[in-house]
Amino acid sequence: MSTPAAFSHFKVLTFDVVGTLIDFESGVLAAVRRISGKTPAELSDDQIFEPYKRGRDKHYERSSEAMFHVYRHLAQELDLPADDAACDAFQLSVLRWSPFADSVEALKRLRTKFRLVAMTNADRVALSAYAHALGNSFDDTVCADDTGVAKPNPEFFAYNKGRQSAFGYKQSDILHVAQSQYHDIGIARKLGYKVCWIERRQGIAGFGATPAVETLTKPDFHFPTLKALADAAIGPAA
Repeated sequence: MSTPAAFSHFKVLTFDVVGTLIDFESGVLAAVRRISGKTPAELSDDQIFEPYKRGRDKHYERSSEAMFHVYRHLAQELDLPADDAACDAFQLSVLRWSPFADSVEALKRLRTKFRLVAMTNADRVALSAYAHALGNSFDDTVCADDTGVAKPNPEFFAYNKGRQSAFGYKQSDILHVAQSQYHDIGIARKLGYKVCWIERRQGIAGFGATPAVETLTKPDFHFPTLKALADAAIGPAA
């Protein structure tokens, strides 16, 4: 069992945002079902997630713009409403994706001990919405608009490493916290970072709306929730 002592030499926690702190899977499912009128019995989670991922691969541009086209791709595959109004509704919903139930409180506790840095493939518009929903807990933020690339591109991590070094922090001071084995855990470990896997889908089959990996990377720390990480690194909430 991890204790606060196990985290004592870290000064910075870098966070993947979408999927780790923001519950984008629930947001995608709710929007598609609201727009289409389809129930979970009529349209399963995986039936939605698979064309969503294909649409995102095809339209990988800034999330606050590209999700209009991602939805159209998904809708056309599933024979759902794909008119401009439906695409607009999905696009707007992306900016309203909600935090996981434990995110805000856990970040507040973690900030008492660590510098918190967002590292997200979302663009600045979307990140602004998510940061506000998360209680504006970040000391610094790095997004795809800043880096010009998206994770798992190593250049994303190199950009943040340089940025944090300007504030006096070394790579060894950083613990990278993320849900996605594909976007974060695998590449961060390969680049020499200590990593904490927040397995939001623990006990649920498959990879959901996150790209699959052939082999899971073993993390340095592994928790099912952000609350569990905060409990281990700070101690249980009073």
